[in-house]
Amino acid sequence: MSHPARVVQVELGERSYPILIGSSLWSALAEEIASRFAPTRLAVISDSTVGPLYEPQLEAAFEDRPWKTSHHRMPAGESHKNLASVEALYHEILDVGCDRKTPILALGGGVPGDTAGFVAATLLRGLPFIQTPTTLLAMVDSSVGGKTGVDMPQGKNLIGAFHQPSLVVISLDTLKTLPQREISAGMAEVIKYGVIWDKELFGALEVGMEGLLSVDSEALPEVIARCCEIKAEVVSKDERESGLREILNFGHTVGHAIEAATEYGEWLHGEAISIGMLVETAIAETRGTQLGDLRGRLRGLLSRAALPTTPHKCDLDRIWRLMHADKKAREGRIRMVLPTRLGRVETVGGITQAEFEMGWKICEGV
Repeated sequence: MSHPARVVQVELGERSYPILIGSSLWSALAEEIASRFAPTRLAVISDSTVGPLYEPQLEAAFEDRPWKTSHHRMPAGESHKNLASVEALYHEILDVGCDRKTPILALGGGVPGDTAGFVAATLLRGLPFIQTPTTLLAMVDSSVGGKTGVDMPQGKNLIGAFHQPSLVVISLDTLKTLPQREISAGMAEVIKYGVIWDKELFGALEVGMEGLLSVDSEALPEVIARCCEIKAEVVSKDERESGLREILNFGHTVGHAIEAATEYGEWLHGEAISIGMLVETAIAETRGTQLGDLRGRLRGLLSRAALPTTPHKCDLDRIWRLMHADKKAREGRIRMVLPTRLGRVETVGGITQAEFEMGWKICEGV
């Protein structure tokens, strides 16, 4: 199949764009680039793992196209999502003669996607941007919505810009080269959408999780499309995270701090978010929110997705300090996205260290 099975539209007025979802969409990607941009040059940013796998497919799809393609690889891994990688990419892209009409195409997971997006947002005051995510996590989350950026030792994604892509192409065949651990990590973000927005999605995940972990699952494309629909709806209502869009950060206040505390090397993003969602649900409980067995259902679903559900022994003081770098924090006070019932969450301010530590210890003890 060379045409998308599904198209999800992100509605942002003149900056609206489609998300194409299907299999073997390399030719469709070439057609879209030709019709939307008519470029003379195209800069592809990937990493040392994904580049060797999929640059040949791009080259084959672009073979008879009138643009020159340059390939730029950053080192793989979250620890390289930093300003040093950005500067190296600036030099490479300028050295091959790119200009303000040159689209930047991100090929890979969240790390090259976020980094390439920041390069596109800032180089020559802004270049056209295309996302071609190759991990489940990037497909359902980071490739959509225009958040770009890199990490600092003080916290995750602290340097960044809002820069919407002009096109997102999700070619599902790329999941076949993904390690199972990465599939599980992506499933954490899928589960998140069920908790924050769509209880029917959560129920469907409870029924079919084991099957969805197979990249040959017939249901997986529909689940990916549903996640993209939810994110597109939220982003269209609140592009720059002034209110509603904060709900997408459920689990991320704690999860990002875990990643930073372990120097972006021990936990995959989705694994840290798994713990973050459970801890933040426990905090909601300690505040008196009547959630029934939500935490138990969430823990069971995360476990079935092969995600961690018990926090490692961590320095809680350090995690608490790192949470103050969270972009939702206001005047030194921690704000978190907490569930109110399955399918609904709210942003709550004034979380205390005692509440955080109690929530963490509840999750340790279960």
